[in-house]
Amino acid sequence: MNLNRIKKALLAASCGLLTACASPDVSHYQQAEPKLDLARYFVGTTDAWGMFQKRSGEVVKRFHVEITGTQRDGKLVLDERFSYDDGNKDQRIWTLTQQADGSWRGTAADVKGEAVGKVAGNALNWQYTLLLPVDGKTYEVQFDDWMFLLDEHSMINRASMRKFGFELGQVTLFFKKRS
Repeated sequence: MNLNRIKKALLAASCGLLTACASPDVSHYQQAEPKLDLARYFVGTTDAWGMFQKRSGEVVKRFHVEITGTQRDGKLVLDERFSYDDGNKDQRIWTLTQQADGSWRGTAADVKGEAVGKVAGNALNWQYTLLLPVDGKTYEVQFDDWMFLLDEHSMINRASMRKFGFELGQVTLFFKKRS
């Protein structure tokens, strides 16, 4: 094989990897109904049921989350209380702020820096780095997190977890707003 063929093969493989990592732009969902109003949906109590799957598809963790949402000083605060199928419990408190352009920024104790989110139509796309504890070590993993409002009480969420650009797995959640 000559050098030009090797270069072309490497270029094609690189392009394929970059394309595989790309997600659609949230603006693609601008016309989708019902329109997602993040604060209106999450203020109050919301339940979520979810699972983590390895990239092979194997389910390795299931969980329930009770989310209590409040508005304080122009911020949306989400107190998430996780109960895992192995009996472990955890808590994450998000503080979310809507920006002048309609986007959202969020912080939590186990999120490095800020999460950045954009809403369009019925969709929200979050990008953030989670500090994930595993076996006594903490790993920085990137989340590409998508939420889609189905109706005024139901939302579905799918997030891709990556490290060094390689997918580790998927998190899938179903949210149900309490009446």
